[in-house]
Formats: sequence, structure tokens, C-alpha cells
Amino acid sequence: MGKRILVRRRGKAGIQFRSPAKGKFAPAKYPFVRVEETLDGIVADLKHEPGRGAPLAQVAYSDGSIGYLPAVENMAVGARIMMGAGAQVRLGNVLPLGSIPEGSSICNIERTFGDGGELVRAAGGSAILFSQTPAGAVIRLPSRKSILLRKNCRATMGKIAGSGRLEKPLLKAGTAEPIYRKKGQVYPRVRGIAMAAVYHPFGGGRHQHPGKSTSTSRNAPPGRKVGHIAPRRTGRKRVGRARAGA
Repeated sequence: MGKRILVRRRGKAGIQFRSPAKGKFAPAKYPFVRVEETLDGIVADLKHEPGRGAPLAQVAYSDGSIGYLPAVENMAVGARIMMGAGAQVRLGNVLPLGSIPEGSSICNIERTFGDGGELVRAAGGSAILFSQTPAGAVIRLPSRKSILLRKNCRATMGKIAGSGRLEKPLLKAGTAEPIYRKKGQVYPRVRGIAMAAVYHPFGGGRHQHPGKSTSTSRNAPPGRKVGHIAPRRTGRKRVGRARAGA
């Protein structure tokens, strides 16, 4: 009888597989202000946080509070940031989607008003405000998917900084280990087909291949629940044959 496979041993992620706390930089969201109000602030500092690819801008607002926002490209210390419907259409400012011109690059977008920004926050990410419609604003995400959001949701003008972070090569596997640790991810990850048969259902054999279907039932026992769990479909998509049948 073999050992418990890694997937089963991890379970719902023990303390060794959890992401560390983000500390005082955890919020990194817009302060809650009404859309009709206008709040301005000054970028006091640009900070780095482990586990986050994009730099954070420490903003000192006019009401005396201090907050953190994902920095955009070309943002510098001392830059002025305005937030609200009365803000200018300028790099780094935060405006409601209804006040942003069509074709503008935006980031840190609110899915619902007041959530502080949930969409397009990764380093180098930006979306495009595709069009303004009576039902809301159409946003083209980096994945090329289009979504419709309410016009009172806020977004930052510009593109998230840190786009060149992945251009520097890691050069060796030991450099990647602390990067994954800060994110709470397991590293290195050994492929199941590279293991022995006693350690993984896909292991063993004369060659590295699963030896069985990689689709697994939702009700499979814990030691066998690996691969594609309850997939909606299997096999290759045969577009040409489907069109011919239609």
C-alpha cells in the first residue's frame, strides 16, 4: 500500500501551504467616498510588498487619512491624485466609469460600487473602456472578455506598474522558491506521471504517461481524485466536423 498522495495530504491547505498575512498593506483599496464627492491626495511613497507583483502607492489624502493603491505606470512621489466625479481625466486619477471617455486604459476596477477595486490589479495589467451604453459601461478585460458594469463603479486611469517584472530571468530554481513561498504556493511541484506507482495514480510504467483516463469522477475516493475533476467535456474540439453537421 502506497503513501498518501500529495494532493490528499495538503487537503484544504494546512499552515505550511497558506499565504502569509499581507500586513498593513492588505487593504490597498479605494476609500469609501460618494461618487459626487471629490477627494484629492498626494503620493507620499512607493512601496513594495512581498507576494504582490505591482508596487503600492502610499497616498496621503486631504482629510488626513493614509491609504494604499496599486501604482500605475509613470506615477511618481509627489504626484497629485484626485478621486470622484469632479476629478480630471488624467493618469492616476480615480473616476466613475460614466465619466471616463471611450477607449481609455483603466485598471483597479470596481465590480460593484464601494468594493474598493477588484478587477485588473496585476502588474502590467490594463483594461479598455470599450463603450458607454444606457445600461452601463462595457469593459474589455485583458483576457479579451467583455463585461458590463454600472457607471458609478470607479476605476483608475492608466496601466498597473511593474509590467517588466517577468522579463528578468530567474536563472536557477533556487531563486523561484522564495517567490512561491511568499504567495503561499507549493514549490517545486512534481508531475504525477514522473512519480512511482505507489505515490500517484498516474505514476509508474516504462514511459511517463498517465496510463488511464485523466478525467476523474466527482465522487472518486481521495487517493484517486486527481487530474481533471468532473470535467464538463472531454476530447478535442472538432470545429470543422461540427459545422459540417450543422
